[in-house]
Amino acid sequence: MDIHLSKESEVPLRRQLTEQIVFSIATGKLRSGQQLPSVRALARRLKIHHNTVSKVYQDLVRHTWVTRQRGSRHVVGFQEDGQTTGADKNLDDFINGAIRRAREKGYSLQTLRVRVYRRLLAQPADHILVVENDAALREIMRVEIHEALGWRVETCSPNDLKIAPELAIGAQVAAPHYAMAEVEPLVPKRRPAVSLTFSEVDEYVEMVLSLRDPSVISVVSVSEILLKTARGLLAPALGRKHVLRDFLMASGDKPDLRAAEIAFCDSLVVGAVRCPRKVQYHLVGSDCLQYLAGTLSLSKTHQKTVLEVPS
Repeated sequence: MDIHLSKESEVPLRRQLTEQIVFSIATGKLRSGQQLPSVRALARRLKIHHNTVSKVYQDLVRHTWVTRQRGSRHVVGFQEDGQTTGADKNLDDFINGAIRRAREKGYSLQTLRVRVYRRLLAQPADHILVVENDAALREIMRVEIHEALGWRVETCSPNDLKIAPELAIGAQVAAPHYAMAEVEPLVPKRRPAVSLTFSEVDEYVEMVLSLRDPSVISVVSVSEILLKTARGLLAPALGRKHVLRDFLMASGDKPDLRAAEIAFCDSLVVGAVRCPRKVQYHLVGSDCLQYLAGTLSLSKTHQKTVLEVPS
């Protein structure tokens, strides 16, 4: 687990650590089921008080990023009470897991064609459904996926889908990687949800580190979650040399950030921000968009083949 904390930053160590762990989960560096270091082991590694790590782990459990298991073990991922694993899973569950694992290993959709063929034929998707708890993150993902793929994209929360499972009819469901354990049981097994991971921020951190003179760095987004995460991730690069200013954008706002050296903007606000050097952060990873496009394309191809076969 790659964690870098700055004791000189104005951002508390607890927040820096929380946001960096959450971002590692969102970007797939920490996978569902992966065990986190013990409280004392991580505290020793980072040279911070073990109470700080303990409180961070408690926050992560409370917000369902992490599950606490027997023996004080902390494991990445949401797990409902009574959820079955291992031998209790049926064949469809194993196939869903195989699809995700195959994608992580770089196998093509054609390699999986035989196993997923019948599912993709059942009810071809005519739109994409993004499932995420935070409304602002949902809207950012909706816009990015629509602009990249050209498909109609709708959104809902996991609870919305649980209450109204018909929302998934005719939809290719996509959800952030960290929410898959909660979303997957709500989706028809014939067309499993596509897992989305968020883009890395290494290049943006390097931009800040490359600045020679003390500067003002701005982060602009419609999402409070993204702003909070950015503050935690950029803190080590900022130190006491640079000043961070974040702006939560509302509809109609046009912030003038010409005094900032760099303005990092989400995909919804980048067009409205005035700054000599504004950088767009694409939330959804490009590999996820390619995989989603391949899933939709293969579904269409299979459906067309069936329609063209003489009865």
